[in-house]
Amino acid sequence: MGRIIGGFATSHVLFPSTGVEAAAERVFAGMMALRAQLRALAPDALVVANSDHMNNFTLAQQVSLAVGVADQFEPLGDMGFARTPFAGCRPLAESFARHAAAHGFDLVQAEEARPDHGMMLTKLVATGAAATPVVPVWINTNMPVTPSPGRAFGLGRVLKETVEAADCPCQRVAVVAGGGLSHWLCDPQEGRVNEAFDRRFLETMAAGKSAELARMSVETLEAEAGNGGLELANWLFMAGALPHAKGEVLYYEPMPQWISGMGGLALWA
Repeated sequence: MGRIIGGFATSHVLFPSTGVEAAAERVFAGMMALRAQLRALAPDALVVANSDHMNNFTLAQQVSLAVGVADQFEPLGDMGFARTPFAGCRPLAESFARHAAAHGFDLVQAEEARPDHGMMLTKLVATGAAATPVVPVWINTNMPVTPSPGRAFGLGRVLKETVEAADCPCQRVAVVAGGGLSHWLCDPQEGRVNEAFDRRFLETMAAGKSAELARMSVETLEAEAGNGGLELANWLFMAGALPHAKGEVLYYEPMPQWISGMGGLALWA
């Protein structure tokens, strides 16, 4: 029987530091602190939750929830990321898909999806060059109908149950979420950051009260954090796998220059 040994979340963009050098350095330091904490846990596998930026799942295939079921994945290579394949953990991914189906979550099982920059930057922050196997989970907040915060949180609980029951080599599992915080994209409010919301969200999660955030509607989350802020469903998926877990905010910088509230945190099992 396995267990979830920790949960982490981070924004998944990086832009040039010109004009925001000090803030960018603090963001990078926070990301490296996340990596150091994760490495210290020595996980057998990572479950990495992210959105797909309409590269694998398009308007022609409106997939809301998916899990990568493969022995290895080849990155898409967008935004300069290398196309170097990385290992998956097929037994854990298949167990998750089966257990989720039994609990009302029909996950698309993606054998040949190519993780884009959102997944790859999150993985890079979490692991660097480490060869830890990854199970990608897509909570697709770019679709016209997106999973609610509560549904994402509930899926995280299903992941916890899966890991605890699964008989597979990946016994010590960490969950890493990418995306957020508040940001508006391709919108008249692009460049806006809702610092008050971001800090409240981070502090609530760190206090072990993520279930309160999971009660938000999609409409409320979008109004507070923007269409890009819907990616915080990934964070709530991670928190659902560690119910009531407390932690710490690793970094936060409101950065309109990067079109985002930049933040990260850790939850301890």
